[in-house]
Amino acid sequence: MTKQIAIIGGGPAGLMAAEVLSAAGHAVTVYEAMPTFGRKFLLAGKSGLNITHSEDFSSFAERFGNASPRLRPALEAFTPDDVRAWAAGLGTETFVGTSGRVFPKAMKASPLLRAWLRRLEAQGVTLSTRHRWVGFAENGYRFETPEGPVTVRPDAALLALGGASWPRLGSDAAWVPWLRDKGIVIADLRPANCGFDVAWSEAFRERFAGEPLKSVSTTSGAGIFPGEFVVSKHGIEGSLVYAHSAALRDRLVAEGRAALTVDLTPGRTAERLARDLARQDAKASFSNRLRKGAGLEGVKAALLRELVPDASRMAPQELAEQIKALQIPVLRPRPIAEAISSAGGIAWSDLDENYMLKPLTGLFAAGEMLDWEAPTGGYLLTACLATGRSAAHGLGAWLDSQ
Repeated sequence: MTKQIAIIGGGPAGLMAAEVLSAAGHAVTVYEAMPTFGRKFLLAGKSGLNITHSEDFSSFAERFGNASPRLRPALEAFTPDDVRAWAAGLGTETFVGTSGRVFPKAMKASPLLRAWLRRLEAQGVTLSTRHRWVGFAENGYRFETPEGPVTVRPDAALLALGGASWPRLGSDAAWVPWLRDKGIVIADLRPANCGFDVAWSEAFRERFAGEPLKSVSTTSGAGIFPGEFVVSKHGIEGSLVYAHSAALRDRLVAEGRAALTVDLTPGRTAERLARDLARQDAKASFSNRLRKGAGLEGVKAALLRELVPDASRMAPQELAEQIKALQIPVLRPRPIAEAISSAGGIAWSDLDENYMLKPLTGLFAAGEMLDWEAPTGGYLLTACLATGRSAAHGLGAWLDSQ
């Protein structure tokens, strides 16, 4: 007998679950609150979709923080190579960029999403937009639609509603209190891959907001990473900041303060820099001494002055040490609505090995709703696809056992 399955949420995790379950012969309906599917997926793909990452799998599988051991079986069952092969099967060829990130050759997400939705419809999946889940009904799930309220009572259901970042695209975390009311343990949702507020002076903010700091190296509890980031009117933004966001966020919580350490001249040692600075004419302006001795001007020189007001009076060795380890104190993460992704979610202790919620028989969950986080670069999307796939197999196995 064909089983009726409701998948609530039309992002990558939900669509992957629909693909697996419909291929197995089940009657699948995907309910999406927004007018179209995969809105966050499309936004992520506007500047070149990071579909996965090419680093060796053992390193890849460790990029998910404390959740790495729990996620590993799903990732092993749908590896980055499998992601590329799956995309190719939908007509999207991929390539490895210089950073190791994997992109579609078309450098956008829309062709892949269109082909994916066509495949799902060909497999018999019903795609229902403008169906916003608004909580539980007796043995079912309630939705608001343009035609009025609807209640569905499937044989099993899978939640793939995302976290709390970019709520205007659909992932607004409205589900948190409904699941908590059912006894599900949920770690508070927090911003991940986010910028931070910094107490810039008004003069620095007005002059340099939007300016990139290029060819720097940054350090935090997350490690040492080279690259560039941007001064914003609020603080600091960009992929290099996102690499440190979890470490900075967690240190702020634990200690009440945190700082990103920046090396403004990663190509020179502190000793070499001190010698080069010492050679400068003491009568020259500080700007000239910085430019000729350290190669610093523009936003880099201004950042040094902003954070070390007495830099111009420092001896060469002391100044060199500041340039090599400039501390940017961060006040707080930017709001979660601005973050690329979110941390926190459904506790792994409340999920069985099939991704079923232990207190709610027949209800499964996947994707960013679960308590994990990852850096940008393809890790987020791969884990959403992999957990959607694993939860679908778990749901199918549970149905077979009934």
